[in-house]
Amino acid sequence: MANKSLSFALFGNEFQISKSASVKTLLSTLMSHKARIFIDKPYFNFLNRKLDIHLQPDGVFSGEDFSSDYAISMGGDGTLLHVAARIGAKNIPIIGVNMGHLGFLADIMPTEIPSAFDDIFAGNITTESHSLLHIQTDGDQPAGAPFALNDIAVLKRDNASMIAVHITINGEYVGNYLADGIIVATPTGSTAYSLSNGGPIIVPQSSSICITPVAPHSLSIRPIVIRDDSRIELKVDSRTHNFLVAVDGRSQKMTDSTLITITKAGHNIQIVRNPAHKYFTTLREKMMWGADQR
Repeated sequence: MANKSLSFALFGNEFQISKSASVKTLLSTLMSHKARIFIDKPYFNFLNRKLDIHLQPDGVFSGEDFSSDYAISMGGDGTLLHVAARIGAKNIPIIGVNMGHLGFLADIMPTEIPSAFDDIFAGNITTESHSLLHIQTDGDQPAGAPFALNDIAVLKRDNASMIAVHITINGEYVGNYLADGIIVATPTGSTAYSLSNGGPIIVPQSSSICITPVAPHSLSIRPIVIRDDSRIELKVDSRTHNFLVAVDGRSQKMTDSTLITITKAGHNIQIVRNPAHKYFTTLREKMMWGADQR
């Protein structure tokens, strides 16, 4: 891929006005390499109106109507999750520029933009393949893409009483979880919502799924790790007769009668990694293991 004219689909966080210098550095770097630049319409409007950055890209697109060699996510992990949902099965690698704080997915820091993109144009890149979860229901389907890079959560609504989640794996009944909800997480999502609820950290590409309870009624209900080729079925009982399903944070109300089926998706998401950033080094630094906080 070295010396090839590359195209990039640019997405970004529309609330980070203070980070305009990083955006300008990125655009300048891409133009210096004579890249073809396509920009998501809401982000294009944000650049023009809020950051006063005026440019003539090769195209402005909406929805999923785009194609490129790479996608660029300017923001934190939440922005990258949004980009992953937009990419779907296009198999376009995502370059995550970390404009946030505690990012595990967005791997390139703003100060690394010039050198990182020099490597990309030279073909010196590393990509990781990340599995997705696919959600299906026998009723109303979740809004947006039915795929999750991080997790799918089944949760009680507002301040309602706890819900009962009946879990079946590969046709075998597991149990009835009385809790505020459960989280079904990929290895990628094991350091997100699942971790904050006591779930284990799962190394990427470990071919597993974690089921983590949210505030369970019984302390004997613990997270469980299963193979990622498993079929998970969930039925919910609630006093209010409805509950929430959140797919990578995109939540929607559903009724008690809904059967939810979660399986591994048929496609993966490719994320570009900085070869200098090692997984356990990043994990240790983000989690501040061994740091004296006195």
